Amino acid sequence: MAVILIGGGARSGKSRFALERLRAVQGSRAFVATAQAFDEEMTARIARHRTERGSEFSTIEEPLELARVIAASKFDMMIVDCLTLWLSNIMFAGRDCHAEAEALAHAAQAAAGTVIFVTNEVGCGIVPENALAREFRDRAGFLNQRMAAIADEVYFMAFGLPLRMK
Repeated sequence: MAVILIGGGARSGKSRFALERLRAVQGSRAFVATAQAFDEEMTARIARHRTERGSEFSTIEEPLELARVIAASKFDMMIVDCLTLWLSNIMFAGRDCHAEAEALAHAAQAAAGTVIFVTNEVGCGIVPENALAREFRDRAGFLNQRMAAIADEVYFMAFGLPLRMK
């Protein structure tokens, strides 16, 4: 059992690296997807990702209740992809981001199997011009720090290459 955090920028190879880690172990495996299809592009993206994953994983689509899903899981290993989409879902639902992050951290630490979290690093760019985007960037930074603190392993992805940080 372990908590693994994989972060990086868009198209840095985070999800591919997480899937490679998951495919390298035997046992029951799940993929927890947090995306919601609000438009045609996202609908097509979700369908493409389902096809790429194939049938070797049980797929759970859950945009909000990650702590509950992890706490109830009997899988040996699962990927949660991704924390930043989950965070935006939590924010738009008007839920307490701090309380949700704490519940998620506790569920991950108590999980029956290994949990791999995929997240975006959104703090390396320019300061966003609007308050909502700045709030999201700040909350994502705090969420990523919290998850890194409880993680057994932390990786930063750049150019498709993993850098182990912890």
